[in-house]
Amino acid sequence: MEEKRMEALGYHAEERRKAEFNLEEMKIVWAGSRRIYEISDRMARLVASDPVFRKDNRTQLTRKDLFKDTLRKAAHAWNRIIELRLSEEEANMLRSYVDQPAFTDLHWGMFIPAIKGQGTIEQHEKWLPMAYKMQIIGCYAQTELGHGSNVQGLETTATFDPQTDEFDIHSPTLTSSKWWPGGLGKVSTHAVVYARLITDGQDHGVHGFIVQLRSLDDHLPLPGITVGDIGMKYGSGAYNSMDNGLLRFDHVRIPRNQMLMRVSQVTREGKFVQSDVPRQLVYGTMVYVRQTIVSDASRALARAVCIATRYSAVRRQFGSQNGAPETQVIDYKTQQSRLFPLLASAYAFRFVGEWLKWLYTDVTQRLQANDFSTLPEAHACTAGLKSMTTSVTADGIEECRKLCGGHGYLANSGLPELFAVFLPTSQDWLKPSVILEAFEARAVRMSIACSKRVGNFSNPEDGKSFIPRLRELSFLYYLFAELSPDLLLVATAHCQLIVVSKFIEKLQQDIPGKGVKRQLEILCNVYALNLLHKYLGDFVSTGCITPKQGALANEQLRLLYSQVRPNAIALVDAFSYTDHYLGSVLGCYDGNVYQKLYQEAWKDPLNETVVPDGYLEYIQPILKQHIRTARL
Repeated sequence: MEEKRMEALGYHAEERRKAEFNLEEMKIVWAGSRRIYEISDRMARLVASDPVFRKDNRTQLTRKDLFKDTLRKAAHAWNRIIELRLSEEEANMLRSYVDQPAFTDLHWGMFIPAIKGQGTIEQHEKWLPMAYKMQIIGCYAQTELGHGSNVQGLETTATFDPQTDEFDIHSPTLTSSKWWPGGLGKVSTHAVVYARLITDGQDHGVHGFIVQLRSLDDHLPLPGITVGDIGMKYGSGAYNSMDNGLLRFDHVRIPRNQMLMRVSQVTREGKFVQSDVPRQLVYGTMVYVRQTIVSDASRALARAVCIATRYSAVRRQFGSQNGAPETQVIDYKTQQSRLFPLLASAYAFRFVGEWLKWLYTDVTQRLQANDFSTLPEAHACTAGLKSMTTSVTADGIEECRKLCGGHGYLANSGLPELFAVFLPTSQDWLKPSVILEAFEARAVRMSIACSKRVGNFSNPEDGKSFIPRLRELSFLYYLFAELSPDLLLVATAHCQLIVVSKFIEKLQQDIPGKGVKRQLEILCNVYALNLLHKYLGDFVSTGCITPKQGALANEQLRLLYSQVRPNAIALVDAFSYTDHYLGSVLGCYDGNVYQKLYQEAWKDPLNETVVPDGYLEYIQPILKQHIRTARL
């Protein structure tokens, strides 16, 4: 009877028939180009069809079994890359669709880019061929037990010894222990280690050094090196597949030429020399890393939204009249007001990620021509957008879990693990120029207000005004600490302006396909007006809009949700995620949620026996005692 009822609902077939746009063309827009879409689709299917990459039992594995499973998958992925002669682009996509955090993420995503960005040509020629062939495996050892974001506070030292032409790498305190680097705990043979450069007793700040950690023969740590895993992390499965490590050095010696010397060098005599290349060059690596993080954020948010949207169309609650089916949860305005802005955000982050990818390419080309003019701006933009998109994505994944009700709490919903891995009548509010003008005005006026506060600021300890003390470093730190909430709001406003403007720029391009551009316009308006609704106080207080205009914008937002509704399932289908990649019973493509939930329940190890282990020892004595007591 239940199966017949579920069949009568038709799962997602009817939802897909409602779509008002060309789905195949939207898939290409999401991917970025037809070529990228075809590669992505091929790699996704390759992974999904390979039993080695199975992941439905991942949350039930012990930490040791999970880690060994990760090693097996990483090795199998590498073998497939070699066998199929995949390009670097194809290989990166294959690894991403394996969808299991591994040491390879840091090797390809941090270790190699650091050497490419901060090493000399000679260092490239020595280290990169071995790294590309994975004859060495590297990680990025920057964060310490006592210091994370404050890189200048790192305590590990690299003291040059002119007698031997070597650096002495040392961990002088417990808090100087390297802590958190992925791939470090059990796998990496080498690391780019960030340490304070000291020559002739003078501290020259933090620099990068290539340090071998383990023997290439038996994988044992080299003399003077203490290395291990930092332990279990949040969630089951999730990021516990990664061997985040701890590392200490006890006067480990490395040759002088293993200091990354593109920006600065130490001569044979021990003289510190700054090259003509600006020190800001090190930002180039971070620009690359951050733009990939923004892209990853859009993909993670899209996964969560896909799951929540599909399940919201399957789930029915209340509203049944005269025996008719209950109302689909996705038809409730409260559900739409929480879900559709996240759907719009996923698209918005995707497009700003495309722009950041272009920005990185542009910066790289300029650097090769010794043009460093755009590097500071690229550094600031990527830093802000990385922070904003990852924060919104983490909150968004959790919101999607809540939107799935109690079933969202199940591990096989895919949402808890996804969250653990990845821890907005006279006025036309649908006109891009009007929206952009409001966001620009808000960002500028908030910046002006903050600068006025800076100009009027004084230190309460002595009452002195700000301007005469501008050069005093301690006062600047104090000032920053006091104004950091205001600065954060300004930075957030600026980053939101960038995302909105890049979405609008995307719409100004030639976008083929019936109804595709129209749907993107609707999503752009949803994204922008939802932010206006969320930060209405900022827009009104800075005089960008009136309260009446804000109310009109909210009315427009509710109307937009009605336009998204018939296209919601097709819009998440455009992500083109396989069921394997989604890893969610609730988000399965065919919508056969309840049957799959029932089947998955019986796969749990607790259901291997009808009577649980421990019944005779613990449950039966309680029951027997209860029976005896009842007879008295």
